[in-house]
Amino acid sequence: MTSTRTARSSREPNSIWCPRIPTAADFLGPSKLMEKNVVALIGPQSSGIGHVISHVVNELHVPLLSFAATDPTLSASEYPYFIRTTISDYFQMNAIASIVDYYQWKRVTAIFVDDDYGRGGVEALGDALALKRAKISYKAAIPPNSNTDVINDVLFKANMMESRVMIVHVNPDTGMRIFSVAKNLQMMASGYVWIVTDWLAAVLDSSANRGLKDMSHIQGLIVLRQHIPESEAKDKFISKWNNVAHNRNITSGLNSYGFYAYDSVWAVARAVDKFLSNGQQINFSTDPRLEDSNGSTLHLSSLKIFDGGEQMLHQLLLTNFTGVTGPVQFDSEHNLMPRNTSTSAQQLHDVVWPGDSTTKPKGWVFPNTGLPLRVGVPIKASFKELVSGRGDNMSGYCIEIFNAAIKLLPYPVPCQFITIGDGTKNPSYIDIIRMVAANSLDAAVGDFAIVRNGTQLAEYTQPYIESGLVIVAPVKHVTSSAWAFLEPFTLEMWCVTVALFILVGIVVWLLEHRTNEEFRGSPRRQVITMLWFSFSTMFFSHRENTVSTLGRFVLIIWLFVVLIITSSYTASLTSILTVQQLSTGITGIDSLVSSSLPIGYQAGKFTKRYLTENFNVPLSRLVPLNSIQEYADALNRGPKNGGVAAIVDEKPYIDIFLSNYCSFRIVGEEFTKEGWGFAFQRDSPLAADLSTAILQLSESGQLQRIHDEWFSRSSCSSDDSEVGATRLGLGSFWGLFLVCALICLFALLVFFIRVCRQYNQYSSSEAAGEPSTAAADPVLRQRRPSRLGSFKDLIQFVDKKEEEIKKTMKRRSGEKDSQAAGFSYAQSVASA
Repeated sequence: MTSTRTARSSREPNSIWCPRIPTAADFLGPSKLMEKNVVALIGPQSSGIGHVISHVVNELHVPLLSFAATDPTLSASEYPYFIRTTISDYFQMNAIASIVDYYQWKRVTAIFVDDDYGRGGVEALGDALALKRAKISYKAAIPPNSNTDVINDVLFKANMMESRVMIVHVNPDTGMRIFSVAKNLQMMASGYVWIVTDWLAAVLDSSANRGLKDMSHIQGLIVLRQHIPESEAKDKFISKWNNVAHNRNITSGLNSYGFYAYDSVWAVARAVDKFLSNGQQINFSTDPRLEDSNGSTLHLSSLKIFDGGEQMLHQLLLTNFTGVTGPVQFDSEHNLMPRNTSTSAQQLHDVVWPGDSTTKPKGWVFPNTGLPLRVGVPIKASFKELVSGRGDNMSGYCIEIFNAAIKLLPYPVPCQFITIGDGTKNPSYIDIIRMVAANSLDAAVGDFAIVRNGTQLAEYTQPYIESGLVIVAPVKHVTSSAWAFLEPFTLEMWCVTVALFILVGIVVWLLEHRTNEEFRGSPRRQVITMLWFSFSTMFFSHRENTVSTLGRFVLIIWLFVVLIITSSYTASLTSILTVQQLSTGITGIDSLVSSSLPIGYQAGKFTKRYLTENFNVPLSRLVPLNSIQEYADALNRGPKNGGVAAIVDEKPYIDIFLSNYCSFRIVGEEFTKEGWGFAFQRDSPLAADLSTAILQLSESGQLQRIHDEWFSRSSCSSDDSEVGATRLGLGSFWGLFLVCALICLFALLVFFIRVCRQYNQYSSSEAAGEPSTAAADPVLRQRRPSRLGSFKDLIQFVDKKEEEIKKTMKRRSGEKDSQAAGFSYAQSVASA
């Protein structure tokens, strides 16, 4: 655009006239760029040239609007005068990641042109896949302007990799030859997946008359196309384009970039119109730093800086209109705002994949590199039933499970077993998993527990055996003593039980004494009756009947408590007289942790970390052991002789250990739940396929048959109920005792409320029955209530039979009525 200010018209924006705005094609020759004074630039048509021109326009303060530079690395932070009027590749790479995630593929191969456009797009693809827990397993870079031989070599190497999901992000010059070469390499057959970015849709839309031969190369591809919503403006533009193309014999069609280019022109036209409307002048100035060197043909001294470049950029960023592509607005990063950034792939329809297959491809195969799978196997000093051998002569339970699962895979997987460990000391299992994560190994096979820190490094298969931590401790046979019958309860339990027997006897006596003849008599007889009744309930042989409601209520609750106590006593005494006793008194993980005794664990396994992190067991208490011989020796020596009180290890190891040593037992419950699995590199498809194979082994029963072959039956009894009979303490019964005591107190409270009420009624009736002279004698009237209200009178009242009290009160009530009648008769005679 020249520096001459043009006259503006008062017509609508779609008829604004402005001087010609050059495109990037005008500046492919340096002289053209230097000869013209430019206020805005539209283009270029590639990201690579966009990087170069962006440096120039930054210095000249000329806004650059690109409708085709989709490289996400072209940003306003580096190029402040760059404005993207199309959609960044960031969004279509997220769309591809959603497609990959929808079909549950985890690894892809990226085929891209090795320039700014290709590298920027692949970098965005890698970030998008990482969010879906997938990744680019191989990058196949094609140099720009490569011939067919170079493309053939690149695709051949990509075909040697395991991934069969090909993401193609190239330019049109190279793209169509890729599919021709891929077909010759049999890479368009069944089992492959080809996902192509929008460059191919642009080529197909622009080339309406492409030959059938080229179309046969791209059957089964998933191609992305930028969505331009239908609108009246779009239809009018297409109609005008078709008329012009017909009149001028133009054979190329419109693609999405053509629509964005059209809107870019109108965006600049509107910005220039507003720039001039605000009274801005179009002026240019020279930069004295730009000088031509001797013999230079660049003519740097002729370059002019647009003085109003910042104001023009501001007007462009304020653009807000509806074009043929939809709303045209720019965000703070100078990018066109997408209309819909949703990447949901939930509405995908059925796909006809390469090879005319409608079955979803698995997306990977075992890599055809000629190299076997590197399988790390731990070799330990003991537990040879699990893993043993060297080189190709590996055997054991874990190895047989792995080989059986490998045979079920629908493809051959050659394996090379790599033993880790010298057979005298156990290797670190987490270090082996780290070797898998670091690509030093492809897999780890053996007795690998599936634990949290391992899953953060590698991918595990379905567990092939359940496992969990248990405690094993030494036991001894105890000879019963003459006082063995006292051992079921602790001293505290005995004392509380006896006290409760006496308490219940007293309560029942109080409740029954006033109404039941069997609970009356001389003091000596009543004490004997109370104690006999109380302790005879232990055997449910009490002779005395309870007649009061409260007494029966207390007795029912007490008989239930007695039932629980006697049942528990019988069970505990039976255990004490018949079973073995733990030498150390350890009964479970809680008692083991709370003690200060040393604990043994298998060296190299996760047990040490688990005990220190979850139970805060000091390292000084933990003793590493490597073999079952060391297990037995440490347990036999015990804590006092440099051994251990108990060993914490996984259940399968302890089963093997107890099959050889009968003087030890598992105590307590299994306090963790995990399993053993095979470890592979993260997102390895082999992990999923091996998991399916393990499930097939389980369903067919082969998994159990292999287990029975390698895990021999122990000749020792392993019944946990035979180990460690313990004395019953108050802690097991305090709730029951508390309920019983509260019920007794409640019954006593109700009883005394009734007694006090009867006592008040009895006192009132006694006062009313005194001779009439007492009413006339003030001294006697004041003294008698004090005597009747004494505590001694209350105790005497309680000791009386309730039936006698009721008869006395009834007699006094009759005497009161007779005295009242006599007094009335005397008054009537006197008045007469």
